Amino acid sequence: MGSFDVPLEDGRTQLEAFVEEHRAAIEAALDGLSEDQVRRRLVPSATTLLGLLKHVTWMQRVWFEECVGGTSRRELGLVGNPDESFRLADDDTVASVTAAHREACATARAAVAGLPLDAVVTGHRTGPRTLHWVYLQVLRELAQHCGHADILREQVLAG
Repeated sequence: MGSFDVPLEDGRTQLEAFVEEHRAAIEAALDGLSEDQVRRRLVPSATTLLGLLKHVTWMQRVWFEECVGGTSRRELGLVGNPDESFRLADDDTVASVTAAHREACATARAAVAGLPLDAVVTGHRTGPRTLHWVYLQVLRELAQHCGHADILREQVLAG
Protein backbone atom coordinates (compact mmCIF):
# COMPACT_ATOMS: atom_id res chain seq x y z
CA MET A 1 0.00 0.00 0.00
CA GLY A 2 1.46 3.37 -1.02
CA SER A 3 0.97 6.59 0.88
CA PHE A 4 -1.66 7.74 -1.59
CA ASP A 5 -3.91 4.86 -0.52
CA VAL A 6 -4.35 6.30 2.99
CA PRO A 7 -7.72 7.91 3.78
CA LEU A 8 -7.46 11.68 3.40
CA GLU A 9 -8.91 12.38 6.83
CA ASP A 10 -6.06 10.67 8.65
CA GLY A 11 -3.15 13.12 8.50
CA ARG A 12 -1.06 11.21 11.04
CA THR A 13 -1.24 8.01 9.03
CA GLN A 14 -0.28 9.91 5.88
CA LEU A 15 2.73 11.53 7.54
CA GLU A 16 3.91 8.22 8.94
CA ALA A 17 3.45 6.50 5.56
CA PHE A 18 5.49 9.15 3.75
CA VAL A 19 8.25 8.97 6.38
CA GLU A 20 8.34 5.17 6.11
CA GLU A 21 8.50 5.31 2.30
CA HIS A 22 11.48 7.65 2.45
CA ARG A 23 13.21 5.61 5.15
CA ALA A 24 12.97 2.57 2.88
CA ALA A 25 14.01 4.54 -0.22
CA ILE A 26 17.24 5.85 1.29
CA GLU A 27 18.18 2.33 2.36
CA ALA A 28 17.29 1.00 -1.10
CA ALA A 29 19.71 3.48 -2.70
CA LEU A 30 22.52 1.23 -1.40
CA ASP A 31 21.04 -2.04 -2.70
CA GLY A 32 23.40 -4.08 -4.82
CA LEU A 33 26.36 -1.72 -4.41
CA SER A 34 29.76 -2.67 -3.04
CA GLU A 35 31.30 -1.19 0.10
CA ASP A 36 33.65 0.80 -2.15
CA GLN A 37 30.78 2.14 -4.25
CA VAL A 38 28.75 3.37 -1.26
CA ARG A 39 31.84 5.20 0.06
CA ARG A 40 32.72 6.82 -3.25
CA ARG A 41 32.97 10.60 -3.10
CA LEU A 42 31.55 12.12 -6.27
CA VAL A 43 30.96 15.66 -5.04
CA PRO A 44 33.31 18.14 -3.32
CA SER A 45 31.61 17.65 0.06
CA ALA A 46 31.99 14.54 2.20
CA THR A 47 28.61 13.29 0.96
CA THR A 48 28.55 9.62 -0.02
CA LEU A 49 25.71 7.14 -0.27
CA LEU A 50 26.71 5.47 3.00
CA GLY A 51 27.29 8.88 4.59
CA LEU A 52 23.77 9.94 3.63
CA LEU A 53 22.30 6.93 5.41
CA LYS A 54 24.49 7.62 8.43
CA HIS A 55 23.38 11.27 8.43
CA VAL A 56 19.64 10.51 8.22
CA THR A 57 20.11 8.06 11.08
CA TRP A 58 21.70 10.83 13.14
CA MET A 59 19.02 13.33 12.04
CA GLN A 60 16.17 11.06 13.12
CA ARG A 61 17.84 10.41 16.46
CA VAL A 62 18.15 14.17 16.99
CA TRP A 63 14.50 14.82 16.22
CA PHE A 64 12.94 11.79 17.90
CA GLU A 65 15.34 10.96 20.75
CA GLU A 66 16.57 14.47 21.59
CA CYS A 67 13.65 16.69 20.62
CA VAL A 68 10.78 14.34 21.42
CA GLY A 69 12.50 12.14 24.02
CA GLY A 70 14.40 14.89 25.80
CA THR A 71 17.78 13.13 25.90
CA SER A 72 20.73 15.32 24.92
CA ARG A 73 23.01 14.54 21.98
CA ARG A 74 25.87 14.12 24.43
CA GLU A 75 23.91 11.57 26.46
CA LEU A 76 22.92 9.79 23.24
CA GLY A 77 26.55 9.66 22.08
CA LEU A 78 25.75 11.66 18.95
CA VAL A 79 28.09 14.02 17.15
CA GLY A 80 27.25 17.64 17.70
CA ASN A 81 26.38 18.87 14.22
CA PRO A 82 25.07 17.71 10.85
CA ASP A 83 28.39 17.99 9.00
CA GLU A 84 30.04 15.55 11.39
CA SER A 85 27.17 13.08 10.96
CA PHE A 86 28.15 12.35 7.33
CA ARG A 87 31.67 11.24 8.28
CA LEU A 88 32.31 7.55 7.98
CA ALA A 89 34.41 5.53 10.39
CA ASP A 90 36.67 2.80 9.02
CA ASP A 91 34.36 0.13 10.44
CA ASP A 92 31.13 1.58 8.99
CA THR A 93 29.61 -0.86 6.48
CA VAL A 94 26.34 -1.09 4.61
CA ALA A 95 25.22 -3.71 7.15
CA SER A 96 26.25 -1.73 10.25
CA VAL A 97 24.88 1.63 9.10
CA THR A 98 21.65 0.03 7.86
CA ALA A 99 21.23 -1.75 11.21
CA ALA A 100 21.80 1.54 13.05
CA HIS A 101 19.24 3.24 10.80
CA ARG A 102 16.64 0.55 11.42
CA GLU A 103 17.25 0.75 15.17
CA ALA A 104 16.87 4.55 15.08
CA CYS A 105 13.61 4.17 13.13
CA ALA A 106 12.24 1.65 15.65
CA THR A 107 13.23 3.94 18.52
CA ALA A 108 11.57 6.88 16.74
CA ARG A 109 8.32 4.93 16.29
CA ALA A 110 8.32 4.07 19.99
CA ALA A 111 9.07 7.67 21.00
CA VAL A 112 5.99 9.02 19.23
CA ALA A 113 3.59 6.18 19.96
CA GLY A 114 0.54 7.56 21.70
CA LEU A 115 1.54 11.21 21.28
CA PRO A 116 -0.93 13.41 19.40
CA LEU A 117 0.37 15.54 16.52
CA ASP A 118 -0.34 18.68 18.52
CA ALA A 119 1.83 17.51 21.46
CA VAL A 120 4.50 20.08 22.26
CA VAL A 121 7.96 18.56 22.61
CA THR A 122 10.67 20.55 24.31
CA GLY A 123 13.95 18.67 23.88
CA HIS A 124 15.33 20.61 20.92
CA ARG A 125 17.95 23.23 21.66
CA THR A 126 16.14 25.91 19.63
CA GLY A 127 12.91 25.60 21.58
CA PRO A 128 9.55 23.84 21.70
CA ARG A 129 8.02 22.27 18.61
CA THR A 130 4.83 20.34 17.96
CA LEU A 131 5.13 16.69 17.00
CA HIS A 132 3.48 17.63 13.70
CA TRP A 133 6.34 20.07 13.02
CA VAL A 134 8.89 17.36 13.87
CA TYR A 135 7.28 14.94 11.41
CA LEU A 136 7.31 17.57 8.66
CA GLN A 137 10.96 18.42 9.36
CA VAL A 138 12.01 14.76 9.27
CA LEU A 139 10.02 14.18 6.08
CA ARG A 140 11.59 17.26 4.47
CA GLU A 141 15.09 16.06 5.31
CA LEU A 142 14.43 12.49 4.23
CA ALA A 143 12.99 13.64 0.90
CA GLN A 144 15.92 15.96 0.26
CA HIS A 145 18.48 13.28 1.04
CA CYS A 146 16.64 10.63 -0.99
CA GLY A 147 17.06 12.95 -3.98
CA HIS A 148 20.76 13.27 -3.25
CA ALA A 149 21.02 9.49 -2.94
CA ASP A 150 19.25 8.95 -6.28
CA ILE A 151 21.75 11.19 -8.05
CA LEU A 152 24.78 9.67 -6.32
CA ARG A 153 23.56 6.15 -7.11
CA GLU A 154 23.11 7.11 -10.76
CA GLN A 155 26.66 8.49 -10.82
CA VAL A 156 28.10 5.39 -9.12
CA LEU A 157 26.36 3.06 -11.55
CA ALA A 158 27.48 5.15 -14.54
CA GLY A 159 31.10 5.20 -13.37
